[in-house]
Amino acid sequence: MPKTKFPAVISTFCLCFVFWLLLTWNFSAQEMIAGAVVSLAAALFASKFFIHEDAFWLFKPAKLGALIMYVFTFLRELVKANVDVAKRVFGGCKDVNPGIVKVPVDLKGDYAQAMLANSITLTPGTITMDIAEQEGRTYYYIHWIDVAETDREKAGELIKGSLEKGIGRIWQ
Repeated sequence: MPKTKFPAVISTFCLCFVFWLLLTWNFSAQEMIAGAVVSLAAALFASKFFIHEDAFWLFKPAKLGALIMYVFTFLRELVKANVDVAKRVFGGCKDVNPGIVKVPVDLKGDYAQAMLANSITLTPGTITMDIAEQEGRTYYYIHWIDVAETDREKAGELIKGSLEKGIGRIWQ
């Protein structure tokens, strides 16, 4: 088992603790201590899986700014998808043409591809079913509530929207 590096533990702890604070939104001493203990335990376990090279790369201004911008981009896409699905549900589901589309992805790296796949799945109306490497290219197989386009490139733009570009700024 590889040794855990101290900077990796610290950066993972910081990220976990910030998420703890955002999720609980309770700043009492008891909650802060509990959050610190849980975050430290998570950091000791997970830092060797999350951090491979530069432990504080996400804390660099450009990367942190790209992550913050991505949160707003994702929220915009999430609202659009929720409104679209709500219209379909309240409209009697007559405008539904479900299907599976194969979409090309230009992101490199496992973390970036996983973040895009999860972001697509979190938006209502789409589920990333599989990630496949074929002929040196990455493709996602996505179940789409309304297959509005069968051309891979155009379908990819409709589904991925600006998510892929935002994730690319974070991870590459």
